[in-house]
Amino acid sequence: MNTVKQKIQSILNELPDDCSIEDIQYHLYVLEKIRQGLQVAEREPILQQEEVEGLLSKWLIE
Repeated sequence: MNTVKQKIQSILNELPDDCSIEDIQYHLYVLEKIRQGLQVAEREPILQQEEVEGLLSKWLIE
């Protein structure tokens, strides 16, 4: 498994040389959000399609 430092180095290597600090911050932000989402997905139960549709029916306008 890659360390955080290795992941950051990989991001820096993929970005163009003229990228801004904001570009780097954005990519780090996205990487962190993905990491957090994967952790939640491992902890939380998986919902079936019907369950999701039932939960969303309160929000959807037909």
